[in-house]
Order: sequence, then structure tokens, then C-alpha cells
Amino acid sequence: MVSREIGVSTSTLERWRADALATGERAGIWTAAARLEAVLATAAMSQAETAAWCRSQGVYPGELAQWRQAAQAALEDPSTAPSGTANAVERRRVKALERELRRKDKALAEAAALLVLSKKLEALYPRDADE
Repeated sequence: MVSREIGVSTSTLERWRADALATGERAGIWTAAARLEAVLATAAMSQAETAAWCRSQGVYPGELAQWRQAAQAALEDPSTAPSGTANAVERRRVKALERELRRKDKALAEAAALLVLSKKLEALYPRDADE
């Protein structure tokens, strides 16, 4: 039904869904704190031990190297760390954006409900060609 409405085959929609689910799971596992812990845990390991650790944790060695570089860059340049007031400003901005997103979600849900109701009304009372 959805595939006909948007003109995309069902197999393509299923592939997109699988890709989105796989990406979402992978992105949500490693928080910043977990990435730092992984960098610290593997810092003293040899390359073989690091590779074995990566396999057991489901992490690519390249990802671990990127995390290490990001941690080193953050330690080398403390000016990039946000200050307390910057954090407060960012929190307010995030809250405002979340409020706006909730408002838009409600408006979208209302529009979808009206569309469904209009389609049902059209199905119950079809318009004549004379009108």
C-alpha cells in the first residue's frame, strides 16, 4: 500500500528499512563515554590484541583509531571544550528545538488524520460527475 502511494517497490522499501535499523542500532551502542573507555582499554594492547578485542566488541579497528584521534584532538585543544554557559545555551536551544519538533509532529498528525477522514468521506459519499 505504501509502496504504491510513493511509487517505490516493496523490496526497495524493505532494504531501506533494514539499512535504517542496522544504522540506528550501531550508532546507539557507543556513547562518548563508552568510546573513551574503549580507547583507554585498548591503549596498552598490541595490534593483535586490539584486533581481537575489536572483533569481540563488534567494532572496526578503523573506528577505534578514529575514536583515539578524536580523544587526542580534544585533549590537545582545550579551547574546543564547551564552557558552562555554552552548555546552558545549548541546552536551551535543544529544548526549544524539541518543543518546535513536538508542535510540528502534532500538526502533521492532525493533517494526516484530516486526510484520512476526507478519504473516508469521499468513499462513503462519492461525488457525482454533475457536481
